[in-house]
Amino acid sequence: MNDKQQSNDAKDTDKPSGTAGMRPPFRHMSGRTWLFTVVAVLLFDLLFYAPFMAGSNTSSQTSLSYSAFLAQVRANNVSTATMATDSVSGNFKKPYVDPTSHNSYKSYTTTLLPLTDPTLVPLLEQHGVQLTGTSTTTPLWLTVLGMLFTWLPLLLLAGLFLYGSRLARSQQQGVFGFGQSRAKLYTEERPNTTFADVAGIEAAKAELREEVDFLRDPAKYLRLGAHIPKGVLLVGPPGTGKTLLARAVAGEARVPFLSISATEFVEMFVGVGASRVRDLFVKAKAQAPSIVFIDELDAIGGQRGGGVRPGGTNDEREQTLNQLLVSMDGFEPNEAVIVLAATNRPDVLDPALLRPGRFDRQVTVDLPDRRGREAILRIHTTHVPLAAAVDLTALARATPGMSGADLANLANEAALTAARRGETAITPLDFEDALDRITLGAPGAALMDEEERRTIAYHESGHALVAYFLPGMDPIHRVTITPRGRSLGVTQFRPNDDRRNYRRDYLLDRMAVGLGGRSAEELACKEITSGAQNDLQEVTRVARAMVTQLGMTNEIGLEYLGGGTDSALTGHLYMPWEPKEYSELTAGRIDAAVHHLIEEAHQRALRILGTHRDTLDVVAAALVREESLDHDQLKVLVSTQPMTEHGSVAETESAMPAAGAIDDLGRPSSAQAADCA
Repeated sequence: MNDKQQSNDAKDTDKPSGTAGMRPPFRHMSGRTWLFTVVAVLLFDLLFYAPFMAGSNTSSQTSLSYSAFLAQVRANNVSTATMATDSVSGNFKKPYVDPTSHNSYKSYTTTLLPLTDPTLVPLLEQHGVQLTGTSTTTPLWLTVLGMLFTWLPLLLLAGLFLYGSRLARSQQQGVFGFGQSRAKLYTEERPNTTFADVAGIEAAKAELREEVDFLRDPAKYLRLGAHIPKGVLLVGPPGTGKTLLARAVAGEARVPFLSISATEFVEMFVGVGASRVRDLFVKAKAQAPSIVFIDELDAIGGQRGGGVRPGGTNDEREQTLNQLLVSMDGFEPNEAVIVLAATNRPDVLDPALLRPGRFDRQVTVDLPDRRGREAILRIHTTHVPLAAAVDLTALARATPGMSGADLANLANEAALTAARRGETAITPLDFEDALDRITLGAPGAALMDEEERRTIAYHESGHALVAYFLPGMDPIHRVTITPRGRSLGVTQFRPNDDRRNYRRDYLLDRMAVGLGGRSAEELACKEITSGAQNDLQEVTRVARAMVTQLGMTNEIGLEYLGGGTDSALTGHLYMPWEPKEYSELTAGRIDAAVHHLIEEAHQRALRILGTHRDTLDVVAAALVREESLDHDQLKVLVSTQPMTEHGSVAETESAMPAAGAIDDLGRPSSAQAADCA
C-alpha cells in the first residue's frame, strides 16, 4: 500500500458540547422505578394512616345522651370526666351495657346541652368523678401535620398522574410530531469556531468571507442592487473540513446557525421530509439573519427519476427535494438567510439544485497541499507538548494525500504512542510510528517459516529494485518483511512533493513497480504465490483508467468510456449502476488494450530484475537477515553490485504456468505499499 493511500472516512469536525434553545430529552422511568414508587406510597399510607384508623375505632366507646350520662353519674358509675366547651368524655367504673344493643362499653362521650347546666359540676364532684378540662384550640404544628398526612398521598398520586400524562404526550409527539424539523440551533455564543481554526483550504475560506461580510452588513450589498448567493455548496472528499468550514462561517458571522443532516428529513411516511423542510425554513426566517447547514445533501438531492441511484428514488425523497427547491426559491433578497450544504458526490445531485437562485455557488474543499498540511499540523499540535526535534515541515512533506481529518488523527496517534511509552513530550519517532500505524497498519508478529520469509523477501526486493532503477519513480522510504496490518511485507515510498497531474510514463512506471513482486518470484523462486493479489488489482485499476478515462492508448484513442467522475488513480473506477455507453466490440478492444499495458509493464519489470539478478539476491538476503531496510541501506547494497543478467525474458516466460492457472485466493498482497494504488 502506498503512503499516499490514506483513510478518508474521518469526520470533518467535532460535535459541539451543547445546543442553545433545545429542551433536554425526557427520560422515561424504568419499570423498577415505577415499582419502587408504588411501594413507597403504600408504605406511607400504612405508616401514617393506620394509627389514625386505629384511633378512630369506637367499639369500646359509646355515645350517651345527656340524660343517660346524668343517670350514670347518679348511679356512681362514672370515674373520670374530661370537659370541653360542648362535650364531655370519660371512662366508666364498670362496663356500661347498652339496653338496646346489649353491648358493653368502658368509655363514653356525650354532647352538652346548648344551655349551660350550673348543677353539672357540683353533681360530678358530689359523686367523686375526677374532672379535667381540655382546650379547643389546636396547635399550629398539629394542624400542619394533619394537613400533611391528609394531602401528601394525594399529591403523590397527582404527580404520578401528571407524569403519565407527560409520557403519553411525548409518545404522541413521536407519532404526530414527525413534521417538526430536527435541526440543532446554535446561538451566537456557539459555535465559537472561526476561520483561524481552519487551515489548508485558503481558497475556500476566501470565497466564504464574502458570505460572512453579507451577513454582517447586508445593506452594503442591497443598496447597490447586489444579491448574495442564497445557496453555497461545499464540495470535496471526506475529511477535508466541509462541516468545520460551515461552522467557521457561523462563528465569523455571529449569527444563528441551524445544522441538520439530510438523512434526518426522510422517514417511512411520505410527506414527512417535506414538512420538516418547511418547518426548518420557517425557523430560519424567524432567526434571520441566519445560516442553514445541510450535511450530506446527496441523501435527498439525487437526480429525480431514479437514473443515478441503485434502485432509483422514492416518493418521499422526491417530495423532500421538491420542497427544498420551493423553499429556496421562496427567499426574498432582504431576508439574509444563507443555505450551506456539503457533499462529496456532486455528480449525483439534481440539476435543479445547482441552477442560479438555489445552490448557485460551488466551493471546492480539496485535499491540502504541503503548506496546507503544515498549517493544519500546527493547529492540531498547538496544545500538545512537542520535542524540540519535531519538524512539522518534514512531517507535512511525508504525508501527501492526507486530509485535515487524517492529520488530526495523526497528531492524536502520536500523542497516544508517546503516552504508552511514558514520555513527557512527543518525539519524531512517535510521529513516525503513528504514520506507519495509520498508513500500513499495526505491526504483527514476525514470520517464522523460513521459506515464507524468503519468498516475501524476494517479493519486496522486486518492488524495491524496479522502483530504484526507474528514474521517474518516487524515492523508496523503507522495505520490510515485518507484517503490517493485513500485509506480509511493505515497500514504502515517500514522494518529494504532491502529484496532481500524472504523466503517461509515470503511470507505466507505477505498473511496472506493482508487478515487480510477482516478477521477482518468477525469477528467483520458480514458483508464484498468492501474495500478488492486491498488486494485480491495483495494476489493473491503473491500466483500465488509462484506457477508458485518460485516453493514453492507441487501441482506443481519445475517447472517454465512462468510469465515474472521480479519478480511478485514487481508487474509484465506476459505480455498479452506471450503464456502459459502448458496444461489446468496444468492450473487447478495452480488454485487449488493458491486457497489452499490463503485459508491457510485466516484461519491463522482468528485464530490470533480470539485468540486476545478483542485486536481487543480495537485497533479499539482507531482508531475511535484517527484516527492514531504509533508503540509505538499500542504496549501499545496490551500489556495491555489478549489473549482470541471468537468463533472458523469453527463458523466464517459458518456465511460467499457462495463463489463468494462478489461484489468487490466498492472503492479501505482501506489497500493498508498492505505489500502484
